[in-house]
Amino acid sequence: MTDQITDIKQVLQTPNPNFGVIGGGSWATAIVKMLCENLHTVNWYMRNETAIEHILKEGHNPNYLSAVEFDTNQLKLTNQINKVVEQSDILIFVVPSAFLQKELDKITSPFKDKIVFSAIKGIVPESHLLVGEHFNERYQIPFEQIGVITGPCHAEEVALERLSYLTIACANENHANTVAHFLSSDYIKCNVSEDIIGTEYAAVLKNIYAIAAGIAHGLGYGDNFQSVLMSNAIKEMKRFIKKRYKMKRNINDSAYLGDLLVTGYSVFSRNRLFGNMIGKGYTVKSAQMEMSMIAEGYYASKSAFDISHKDGKKKVKTPIINAVYKVLYQNRNPKQVFTKLADKLS
Repeated sequence: MTDQITDIKQVLQTPNPNFGVIGGGSWATAIVKMLCENLHTVNWYMRNETAIEHILKEGHNPNYLSAVEFDTNQLKLTNQINKVVEQSDILIFVVPSAFLQKELDKITSPFKDKIVFSAIKGIVPESHLLVGEHFNERYQIPFEQIGVITGPCHAEEVALERLSYLTIACANENHANTVAHFLSSDYIKCNVSEDIIGTEYAAVLKNIYAIAAGIAHGLGYGDNFQSVLMSNAIKEMKRFIKKRYKMKRNINDSAYLGDLLVTGYSVFSRNRLFGNMIGKGYTVKSAQMEMSMIAEGYYASKSAFDISHKDGKKKVKTPIINAVYKVLYQNRNPKQVFTKLADKLS
C-alpha cells in the first residue's frame, strides 16, 4: 500500500500527468475540451468507432456538442478501453450509470494504482452504490484515490465557453487540486471539496428533482409552485444526504443548491426536458425514444427510492422522490400524484 501511494505521488509531481476520459457523450466531450486547454494530449475512449473516425477527420463530435472544435493532434482516440487505462495516470469516467458496469467488465488491465474520478451523476444499478463506492467495494480502489466531478455546470455552456463552475471532491486534497488545475481555464472555475459522498449524492438527487420540475411544468404548474418545489427539494436533499453520510456541510453551497437550481430550471437540462414530456402525456418509453441523450434521473429515482425505503434505520422522508418514482415506475397518473404531492409541500 505504501509503495502504491508513493507511485501516485510521483505521478502527480509530473508537470503533465496522463489523463484518460472514458465516454463519448456530451459531458465527456466537454471534459475533453476542458483538459485540452491545459494538456498536450488527452487519451479518450468511446465505443462508437464511426464517431471516432468522424472526430479525427472533421475535428468535432458528430453526435454531441458538435460546435466544439478539437485539434486532433491533442487527441489519442480509441475504442479499446484497456488502451486508455494502460496509458493514463488519472481516469475520468463519464458514461451513464446504467451502462457503467458493461464498460468496467471490458477492463482487463489492472487499475487499482490509478487515480479514478467520476463525472457520472447516477447510482450503479447492479450494486445500488454511488460510483465512488462501487469502485471502492468492487475494485478495491482506496477512497483516497477516488474523486468526483460535479457542477453546477452544463456541458452546453462549456461548449459556448460561458463562465461555469465545477466542484472537485476527493478525500485526498492533492488529488482534488491536481484535477481542478487541469480542468480550470478562463471560463471554468473549480472549487475543491472533501465531501465526496455528499457531493456525489447531490449530483444524483438533483436529476430526480429536475424531473419533478419538468413534470410540474408539463402539467401546467407555474413559477410559484416551482419555487416551492425547489425549496422543498433542497430540504429533502439535505435530509437524504445527512442520513447517508453525516458530516459538516453547507447545503446552500454551489455543489448542492447551485447544482439543483441549474438542473431544475435550465433549458439545457435533459432531466427537466424528460420530466416535461412525461407531464405532457408521453409514456416513459416514448420520451426516452425521442430524447437523444440519457436522463440519469430516471434510473436514479428507482435507486434513491429503494435506498430511502430499504430499512427503518435509514428511512428518510422523501415525498418528491416518491412522487417521481410512482409516475415513472408505477405508471401512476402524473396529475393525481402531483396533486397529492402539492399538499405535502410547505
